[in-house]
Amino acid sequence: MPLEMNKEVFITCAVTGSGGTQDRSPHVPRSPEQIANSAIDAAKAGAAIVHCHVRDPETGAPRRDIHLYREVTERIRDADVDVVLNLTAGMGGDMVFGSTEAPLPVNAAGTDMVGATERVAHVAECLPEICTLDCGTMNFAEADYVMTNTPGMLRAMGKMMTELGVKPEIEAFDTGHLWFAKELVKEGVLAPDALVQLCMGVPWGAPDDLNTFMAMVNNVPDTWNWSAFGLGRHQMPYVAASVLAGGNVRVGLEDNLMLGRGNLATNAQLVEHAVGIIEGLGAKVMGPEEVRKKLNLTKRAPK
Repeated sequence: MPLEMNKEVFITCAVTGSGGTQDRSPHVPRSPEQIANSAIDAAKAGAAIVHCHVRDPETGAPRRDIHLYREVTERIRDADVDVVLNLTAGMGGDMVFGSTEAPLPVNAAGTDMVGATERVAHVAECLPEICTLDCGTMNFAEADYVMTNTPGMLRAMGKMMTELGVKPEIEAFDTGHLWFAKELVKEGVLAPDALVQLCMGVPWGAPDDLNTFMAMVNNVPDTWNWSAFGLGRHQMPYVAASVLAGGNVRVGLEDNLMLGRGNLATNAQLVEHAVGIIEGLGAKVMGPEEVRKKLNLTKRAPK
């Protein structure tokens, strides 16, 4: 596929994530108030979409409590800035096995496996415009666990999201995840105008070299919208690469803590830097209402 630069680009800010970064930077938000404030600052800096996880307000450990999501979304919705809400639905699929010689029973202390309805409960409660759908099972290097997303689980979760009127953002960590996502569209579980996030350099998914990146890009159907990100020092180069390859961009503290060696950044600073790169390439940064029209999103508040 020939490269065709994207001239109108939306920025997603991944505000806090669920990785063990909370003690590596004072800017990684923990409490609902901190997460919402950081998301609001990112929106003011130019992010049209904010992608939010929640954490234990005291320890910073990842959580999936509905009341934490509710507080984050209410604070963002009550702010004096418009932004598209994107909530993770990736929690509740963590499987930690026992030793290599005795993998079963699983390690109860690290395993967090729940059913499809519970994994989507906060989405049904908060009704964001977008929520994520991690489209495959994968090993993670940060801890010895498996992110578990079976075909049946993904069909069930995708159907629930679609029926709620919340657009799934397909998280593709490798080419096989795109293959299955296309099957979900074919089956009618997901709408034909799907949205996908290409996740580059997450161990042990797709490596972040440009050949693999273009293989991922070339597997995205023409009727889909897509965005991409790279981790750490590759975050900003992937802003440029994504725009040049025809896509949109994601930055934020979920994926990268720094702007240059030793310079710990805020979410707003990362977004501002991405805006500079995009505009420096001659493209326009889209606002949230433009993104809603482009992606066929409906802004709603819970009943």
